[in-house]
Amino acid sequence: MPNNNMPNNAVNMQRNITRLGVLISGSGSNLQAIIDNSEAGQLPAKVAVVISNKEDAYGLERAKKHGIPNIALRRKDYPDESSYNNAILKILKDHSVDLVIMAGYMRLLGKEVLDAYPNRVMNIHPALLPSFPGAHGIKDALAYGVKVTGVTVHFANEVFDEGPIILQEAVPVFEGDTEDTLAERIHAVEHVIYPHAIKLYCEGKLEIRGRKVVIKE
Repeated sequence: MPNNNMPNNAVNMQRNITRLGVLISGSGSNLQAIIDNSEAGQLPAKVAVVISNKEDAYGLERAKKHGIPNIALRRKDYPDESSYNNAILKILKDHSVDLVIMAGYMRLLGKEVLDAYPNRVMNIHPALLPSFPGAHGIKDALAYGVKVTGVTVHFANEVFDEGPIILQEAVPVFEGDTEDTLAERIHAVEHVIYPHAIKLYCEGKLEIRGRKVVIKE
């Protein structure tokens, strides 16, 4: 999630970020898109480690297939949130991670990680924020009856789905759409827009100005 300690003045993103730490909770389809772009030479970065809060997350298998270190950390194995987040931070540091990528990570990331990676944690959300935040963005948009929803990539802070927006892309809602049919089109957009946002960061083309993220030429 985003970082609440955003400076008001412009912040230049660090260039040439290559080592990604990806946090997941489920199937890891966005993780796969990032891996594929990296291995194809289209993304100047590599996935250094994958961390899941669920030991049965299929994304861990995806990581294994590509020889990427992968670790399941269960919250119940730690006495409190702080110790759990510090365990995540240690893994990220042990693998020399430069940029943290939340890819379907269904937990609020704690300040221990956010403070260690200021303006270096990205998240993706299946709606056009600030509309329909939270864990059910697709379902909520469909139930509300909107004609257009979409995908948002943003920097993360200590509030769910609140940080400065990097990229957004609209996805139409068709008559007769179900949650599954709409999700399929949204996920297809996610798999393109997320690697692109990471690439912009790696190339030093993102600059934060207050709540706005400027994309430099």
